[in-house]
Amino acid sequence: MASSLFDHVLRWQAAGENLVGQLQHWVAPEQRKSLLDRATAELTEAGQEMASLLISGSWRTPPEEIERRFQILMQSKNLSEYGVDAFGFSPHTIKGVIPYLEFLHKVWFRAEVHDAQRVPDGRCLVIANHSGQLPFDGAVIGTSLLINRDPPRMVRSMVEKFATAAPFFGTFCNRCGQVTGLPDNCRRLLEAEEAVLVFPEGARGISKPFRERYRMTGFGQGFMRLALEAKAPIVPVAVVGAEEQTINLFDFKALASLLGMPALPITPLMPLLGPLAMLPAPVKYRVYFGEPMHFDGDANDDDTVVAAKVAEVKQAVQCLIDRGLAERKGFFV
Repeated sequence: MASSLFDHVLRWQAAGENLVGQLQHWVAPEQRKSLLDRATAELTEAGQEMASLLISGSWRTPPEEIERRFQILMQSKNLSEYGVDAFGFSPHTIKGVIPYLEFLHKVWFRAEVHDAQRVPDGRCLVIANHSGQLPFDGAVIGTSLLINRDPPRMVRSMVEKFATAAPFFGTFCNRCGQVTGLPDNCRRLLEAEEAVLVFPEGARGISKPFRERYRMTGFGQGFMRLALEAKAPIVPVAVVGAEEQTINLFDFKALASLLGMPALPITPLMPLLGPLAMLPAPVKYRVYFGEPMHFDGDANDDDTVVAAKVAEVKQAVQCLIDRGLAERKGFFV
């Protein structure tokens, strides 16, 4: 017991040293302003922008436009007479949560969306980098296709079994169009001409420590084999900003395993705020949709052949990430 406690103390110490190292890097002599000054200036600017949006109400989509987009979603041939599909998706639920998604998208994260029209009609796979400890990046991508693309598209997110199996929350996920990330589920959605959002990094990507931000982990090959099988184009997507929304010092794997969770990130404020420390900071999101990529070949090709195609997609996502990092002014602006 004492040894285990000592090990955890050492891990906290190491995590603290890593964070200090990052802070020292940010306040290197070549920087004109200290980290504190920069953060204060950025947060002030972000706060003013958020206040202006809230006071003016300009972030709200007009009700008639929401209704028009809702009617387009209701025209989906995959809905039953009760307005839901085989996976439990309900456009009525989406219509009800649109105000909350809009607030998250337009006010809290002030998302800039680039080229959402590149997502084609019909079946396709939307492949994105994953980060932020909690999947707000998926929510922002999905909202981008609902309110920034015309006509709107409902993207079906492949999510961890942990989420869809949770009582009450799992049902809510299904109603909002999210589906357990199983190959057969993805296959059926593509056959139904749906757009499917996949994060090939999985839990490894979303829970990586802060010091590894914007360094993508390995991509699995499953999405590529499904794309080849379904002859579905792949749209690369990059999200820039989510990496800074929650600072992860390290992943508490032992406790995560005990709780049946894919990961349990430990943040600097967790000892003080508990679970509330996972709430995202009001960072600015930038979402970049790339040109659709088309691949030919056999879904059962050798791993090395498929891996080369996967590498092309990963490189396309990385190029979009690099663009976003070069264009942004800071974490909050």
